[in-house]
Amino acid sequence: MAHINRRFIDKHWLVFILRGVLAGIFGGLMLFNGSSNTESILALMSVFLLFMGIMDSVGAIYCSEKKHGWFNAVIDALIDILAALALLFMSNNNLTNGVIIVSIYTVASGLIDIFHGFLSTVDPTDRFIRILAGVCGCILGIVILNAGDFELTIFIRFFGVYMIIVGVTSLIYGVHNRSQEVEDNIARKEARNKSPKKTLKKPVKKVAKKTK
Repeated sequence: MAHINRRFIDKHWLVFILRGVLAGIFGGLMLFNGSSNTESILALMSVFLLFMGIMDSVGAIYCSEKKHGWFNAVIDALIDILAALALLFMSNNNLTNGVIIVSIYTVASGLIDIFHGFLSTVDPTDRFIRILAGVCGCILGIVILNAGDFELTIFIRFFGVYMIIVGVTSLIYGVHNRSQEVEDNIARKEARNKSPKKTLKKPVKKVAKKTK
């Protein structure tokens, strides 16, 4: 079995899987949503981002207890919650304001993923996933910013595409780290089973020579 470096394993893999499922579902709803109601769309986006922030906050709390990767989760949670609050209280149900907020959020999330990929991720597969998601976020954030000239449906579809990318990459990241954890546990068990058992040597009795 291949050697697994334990410091490569992200222990809050379940948060990424749940995050991926939520982002994938929301992305699909946005991609195939034909609604033209700006108020309902922006409210739906803010609720979704708030849920993402809560999920990342749970990951941050778990990581703080394990003293592993908590700072990354805190940054992710702050970005999600700040974007959700901005959409709720600063967009004024105005499409232009909503486009600006969502584009800033998308670019910021992309830059943070790139930051995590280069500076805080060691495993090559995890690094590639985070950087890929980050590059896509930066590109789509710029595209969303220029989507103000298009209809509302075009704008929400661009954001839906980004959420599907986030969902897929988060699922891959979580599943990959889960498989690493399973392999690591198996390797630990095999190492324990193969460890040489200490055997107690029976003392050799010296037989005294009989003297004539």
